[in-house]
Amino acid sequence: MTTAADIMSSGPHWIPATESLDRAAQLMRELDVGALPVSDPTDPHERMCGIITDRDITIHCVAAGHDPSHVTAGDLCRGTPRWISTDADIDDVLQEMESHQIRRLPVVDENKRLVGMISEADVAQQLSDDQIAQFVERVYA
Repeated sequence: MTTAADIMSSGPHWIPATESLDRAAQLMRELDVGALPVSDPTDPHERMCGIITDRDITIHCVAAGHDPSHVTAGDLCRGTPRWISTDADIDDVLQEMESHQIRRLPVVDENKRLVGMISEADVAQQLSDDQIAQFVERVYA
């Protein structure tokens, strides 16, 4: 059985909720990632309060006319972040990503600490061409 721990990219980089979005964008560029987990200011690097994407910065900040140097990562966090446990199997990963139409999924250990991220590319490496087509159709529908 393939688990979330088997396919995730480990060692995700955090950004504090109090950090500006221009710094978040710079960090995304440096790390060549499209999303960053946002740490809860009361428990940095232990508890995730959200996740921001490059698209969030573009659509909800820049395109809305806001200055990314004056908007924080925490300002963009909305709702409860989705996540999956390290021992979840690939079917559970697919179900979570498809049902919530998300492209990146944080992975947490038994202590609820963030240990990795699963992207579309990570998932695609595990699927047949037909399964990839179905996944894309469901996530992007």
